[in-house]
Amino acid sequence: MAASVRLLVRQAIRLSHRNITVTAAGVSARPPCRCFSESAEERSTHFGFETVPEAEKAKRVYKVFENVAQKYDIMNDAMSLGIHRLWKDMLLHAMHPQPGARLLDVAGGTGDISFRFLEYVRSQRERQQRRAVRFGQTLSWQDISNSYSTIETDGPRESTAVVCDINKEMLKVGKEKAESLGITAGLSWVVGDAEELPFDDDQFDIYTIAFGIRNVTHIDQALQEALRVLKPGGRFMCLEFSKVTNPLLARLYDAYSFQMIPVLGEVIAGDWKSYQYLVESIRKFPSQEEFKSMIEDAGFYCVQYYNFTGGVVALHSGFKL
Repeated sequence: MAASVRLLVRQAIRLSHRNITVTAAGVSARPPCRCFSESAEERSTHFGFETVPEAEKAKRVYKVFENVAQKYDIMNDAMSLGIHRLWKDMLLHAMHPQPGARLLDVAGGTGDISFRFLEYVRSQRERQQRRAVRFGQTLSWQDISNSYSTIETDGPRESTAVVCDINKEMLKVGKEKAESLGITAGLSWVVGDAEELPFDDDQFDIYTIAFGIRNVTHIDQALQEALRVLKPGGRFMCLEFSKVTNPLLARLYDAYSFQMIPVLGEVIAGDWKSYQYLVESIRKFPSQEEFKSMIEDAGFYCVQYYNFTGGVVALHSGFKL
């Protein structure tokens, strides 16, 4: 009896963010309560420095990335002077994925993180095989042959990366880039919302979201979904613009962001407003410590963050236990 009660409690915690009720009789959907709270249409949130109804934000964010998709990679290079590539490389080195790992890259759009992930695990597999060959050189040729068979049979399965993005235009650009680079094996593309992921529980070893979580309407709900789809022991990793720690660098960064980035957006992508929003959205995102607390509140453990380039970007990491 006590075990049954504990099971119901765990189910209730897991499913509460999906508007599902767990009872002794089973699981049933429930409509959102409107007795004491405003509807989604009435609640407001920020879209950059502008206040908009919650229901409108997702549509406007979708339009922003639909507009910038074709020039997204070029603009990233122009805005960051190419440093975004180093930030993403540092994410992969901190992740240190092993062969057989399964990655979910949310808001992964043009595929930068997934491409790096697949290349990293490929190099790790080759390194392991070279070590195995060196170790086996003192054995007979038959033993060496058997060792290859053991590596192939008992070693980790193929690593996979799933790019999940709500914006079809971003996914289209990512697929085209993957084809041009010849990257096909172990890679799949899924249209999905970070707040309601189209995956079963306990599916992935690693969840990444790079420069995307600040565009989510309900960050707490996206974090709950990340926790749900990760396997026990799985790792959440978020790379996002954050709060600059050095006052002088902060002033220079603000001047560059507001005076130069929208201009670059107009010149390169023909879209001033979208890049004005992207700059403003960075300023509205929580600080490193605040976001760390949100990740812990979602249920992650061992949450840490690392500042890159003086806090221009921060990498937050946590584990599902």
